[in-house]
Amino acid sequence: MAHPLTPVPTPETQPFWDGIAAEKLRLCQCGDCSTAFFPPAPVCPACVGQQIEWFDASGDATLYSYVIHHRPLPQWGTEGPRSVAIVELAEGPRLISSVVGCEQTPEALTLDMPLRAVFVPFDDIMVLCFEPKGQQS
Repeated sequence: MAHPLTPVPTPETQPFWDGIAAEKLRLCQCGDCSTAFFPPAPVCPACVGQQIEWFDASGDATLYSYVIHHRPLPQWGTEGPRSVAIVELAEGPRLISSVVGCEQTPEALTLDMPLRAVFVPFDDIMVLCFEPKGQQS
């Protein structure tokens, strides 16, 4: 049985999860207006265009907002604080992830800090997290 936190891909999200498995951040982009967006959808949220294409994003982002869970869910297999963050990708979309590779404190997690995508094994899959840019993974 799969871990209860393991994502279940849908036809719309499968290319995203295939990219994560290959350690690539893939996003949708509208062929009509060039808007990059997340989450994946069959219709552009900006212009309702249906010419949707997938592309490999840079993985660069900034920290937009976050909360620190001091008692994370036991299913994560970690103790101590863990961030849940909204990151703004260089390509424009925002998504929810976690910042890893740094202290989980307000002093370390500063808004607008540059981040980069990292891929972390979880159960039998990879998940997308972010770490401060310049850190070694």
